[in-house]
Amino acid sequence: MTQEDVLRALSGVKDPELQRNIVDLGMVRDVVFDDNRVGATIVLTTAGCPLRNQIRSDAEQALASIAGGRSVEVKLDAMSCDERDALAGRLRKSDQLVQSLFGPGSRTRTIAVASGKGGVGKSTVTVNLATALAARGNAVALIDADVYGPTVPLMMGLPAVPPETHDGKMVPPEAHGVKIISMGFFLPDNEPVVWRGPMLGRAIEQFLGDVLWGSPDYLLIDLPPGTGDIALTIAQMIPGAELIVVTTPQEAAARTAIKAAKMAQMTKQRVLGVIENMAYFVCPDCGSRHHIFGRGGAFEIARLMDARLLGRIPLDEATREGGDVGAPAALDPGLPVGGAFADIARIIDEGPELRETPAPGGTET
Repeated sequence: MTQEDVLRALSGVKDPELQRNIVDLGMVRDVVFDDNRVGATIVLTTAGCPLRNQIRSDAEQALASIAGGRSVEVKLDAMSCDERDALAGRLRKSDQLVQSLFGPGSRTRTIAVASGKGGVGKSTVTVNLATALAARGNAVALIDADVYGPTVPLMMGLPAVPPETHDGKMVPPEAHGVKIISMGFFLPDNEPVVWRGPMLGRAIEQFLGDVLWGSPDYLLIDLPPGTGDIALTIAQMIPGAELIVVTTPQEAAARTAIKAAKMAQMTKQRVLGVIENMAYFVCPDCGSRHHIFGRGGAFEIARLMDARLLGRIPLDEATREGGDVGAPAALDPGLPVGGAFADIARIIDEGPELRETPAPGGTET
């Protein structure tokens, strides 16, 4: 056992009021571990903290998970006035930075791209939409928040090397007019990310606040599949974010995608619209459309969420090939897939009048 093991375990404990983990908040002191015991002192913001028993219990449970037969000792103390003021200052600075860059009132539109399940092409949609928005003359930033499976660097043709820094902040690499940050820049090949929720939240905080984004017109966020910690962190940190739901036509994908849309409603985010990926395949010989994955799922989501069906992306081998070599299909709007993304970017870019268009009815063309 090492001190890092103890801190990693305690990083799973949140202060219930501040909603951040006690390690990042600087509340953990005097870590001890030997053959017989493991423990730490937790300094509370106030000596009379009404949630002290909950924090102690959560910390004891976290340490018990790694104790391996050792006794667990958690002591409580309180911060001094200077320590409490310093913590409050750090929290204000972090929150104000993120809100000034991407919160309500900033000129940046934040669009999170979500899906209910993996395998529907969410990251493909995100990189192509970012490329199409940049092609319209917008300043575009992209956060690859799919920390467990970061693929954006590969799809955008960027090497997996850490970005340069300037004055303590990361300079985001750029490709196809899009500034990008991703966990994929920091991982050796095939190295997995084995993190708990609070560590994921901290990574997203750094991607938002510790990167020289400038003042982009759009910030796109490629969320992990489902409705986990990262999606909730984004909703809390950027309450003005809009959501695009990506699905494929089949019922299984639609049933899970609706959960992502409902989570957005619960966290007061607006569902900007639905994109149906792999909607159909156009036979290269006869030109007829084949609905390989069925049809109608995206229309149903749009109807239930009172949102717009932003577009339907055809299934095309060239899209997969372009993603593998860092050349998004959106670079060529003359092709069917590129044209579909150009249309979606236009719909998003041309103002609230188009965005408020009612969802389509139950028929397809």
